[in-house]
Amino acid sequence: MSDPSTTLSSNMVVPSSSPSTFLAASWQKHGSIDLIQKDMPTIKSGQVLVKVAASGLCGTDMHICQGETPHAAEKVVIGHELSGYVHAIGEGTQTDLKTGSLVAIDPNIPCHACTYCRNAKPHLCKAPQAIGVTTDGGMAQYVVVPASAAYPVPDNVSPETACLAEPLSCVIHAVDMGNIKSGDQVAILGAGPIGIMALCLSISSGARVTVVDPNEARRKQAKEVFGAYAALHPDETKDMSECFDVVFECVGRAQTMEQAVALGKFGSTIVWVGVARTDARVSISPFEVYRRELTIRSPYTNHFSMERAINILANEQSEWSKIISHTFSLQEFDQAWKTFKSAVGMKVCVKP
Repeated sequence: MSDPSTTLSSNMVVPSSSPSTFLAASWQKHGSIDLIQKDMPTIKSGQVLVKVAASGLCGTDMHICQGETPHAAEKVVIGHELSGYVHAIGEGTQTDLKTGSLVAIDPNIPCHACTYCRNAKPHLCKAPQAIGVTTDGGMAQYVVVPASAAYPVPDNVSPETACLAEPLSCVIHAVDMGNIKSGDQVAILGAGPIGIMALCLSISSGARVTVVDPNEARRKQAKEVFGAYAALHPDETKDMSECFDVVFECVGRAQTMEQAVALGKFGSTIVWVGVARTDARVSISPFEVYRRELTIRSPYTNHFSMERAINILANEQSEWSKIISHTFSLQEFDQAWKTFKSAVGMKVCVKP
């Protein structure tokens, strides 16, 4: 599991053998993610070089590919859901990380200078960077990240499961917003990877959970594998309204966001977890929000929840590995991308 290396000092580790170039999947032009060769980067103080073990594809990658992520850098290497092994540590870096250690990466890099960073809200940073969005990410054989972004992973968590830590950390933030109480009735719209994560966390909070998704296989998995109380087709919810204490929208479409509001009881909390297009709009009655005393919230990235996510994965209370339905090598990226776009299965994982 460890990469061979030679230690030069307590803070500097140089691999005994590293390639001069490596393979990466990059957003080269609108509508396309292409495999390219990248030069091995220089590691600065405060950074670590990670040999990527597993990287998940996410809806954000699709938004980047289609030019729908305004802050994404041109020709960026995608991949913000990743795990890997520490391959080298920049000289002078203060860290407890060791070469060969498996780590999961938090892709969000706050500026630490704006008012939000200075008031314990770095996830709302005014000038953030993001691995796989504004800087090269983990859909590659190697990636350089800040040492502070690398979180150690326990031995009982596989690299494939560890790459779920970032999306799970975002769902933790969303479920925190829902403020679920034991015995609450919760609805989750969408049974993709994010919806399934919300399902597992809601159940662990003591809720009775109903999942809504048009895909029969996903509904079956939600109920039989992950413990949903009920799994419904959207057509079965047409006449339902004001039924749930908490509703999580995990699709990212205006229609399901409106439906989430309709399904909430008086005094309920609606959490829009799915990421909508920048031009999407929803139609909601302000009077209904007032009369029913609704709370509508939406999480942005994660909020000090990466370590919590890794701990939850290590607890093995849910069959997290079953969220990953397809695994490909990086050389098979074209097939992985095609599978991802087809929305077949659940999480697509690439192993460089």
